[in-house]
Amino acid sequence: MKYTYVLLLCALTLSGCNNNQKSANKNADGIVLKTDSIQNIDIRHQIANANGLNSWNKVSEIAFTFNVDRGENHFHRSWIWKPKTATVTMISATDTINYNRSQMDSLTQKTDAAFINDKYWLLAPFQLVWDEGITFSEKDNAVAPISKDTLNQLTIVYGNDGGYTPGDSYDFFYDKNLKIREWNYRKANAEKPTMSTTWEDYEDFNGIEIAKTHKDSTDNFKLYFTNISVEKETAN
Repeated sequence: MKYTYVLLLCALTLSGCNNNQKSANKNADGIVLKTDSIQNIDIRHQIANANGLNSWNKVSEIAFTFNVDRGENHFHRSWIWKPKTATVTMISATDTINYNRSQMDSLTQKTDAAFINDKYWLLAPFQLVWDEGITFSEKDNAVAPISKDTLNQLTIVYGNDGGYTPGDSYDFFYDKNLKIREWNYRKANAEKPTMSTTWEDYEDFNGIEIAKTHKDSTDNFKLYFTNISVEKETAN
């Protein structure tokens, strides 16, 4: 059975940084390492920082397994990412693929699309800062799509140029502690959500806060992470 639905779960935009972050440090993968030197920090940076972005500059390797349960069907694949050198390893049931994100070709692009998808679910609070070409708006006292709790809402819309599936949008529903609790994914910025899930089961991994579990309102869909590890550089 093909599990092509996995790649349709979220917008796949190339990792990078917002154009307003030119003064921030970046690593080999083009990722912003710190934001505390940026003036006028907006809500995107506040959410990213609340989830440990300022610890990212020390991360040398992050590994995780991406799992999806839909009804009785299960899908998983594992990743090892070394962001400072932009190297990625994908381990599936049938193959192991190694590549470098700074040296992409047509053969590795499909694997990278899968990596971007899975990494987005894992580190979406950081993607708010890392990704280029997005516009955003805020709303107080919004009704969350699943729990119907009253939360704050941050909506981001990706531009129509670049990335794997441009033009998509997300509604992030976050609490007073700046933790995402639910989100909508809206393909092509449609008015109605394409998918809504929870953000739950948060755990701190060496300073990086990760929501390990996402469920829809039917309990028929569950996306979750296992085998998570975060390694940091050791001081000389």
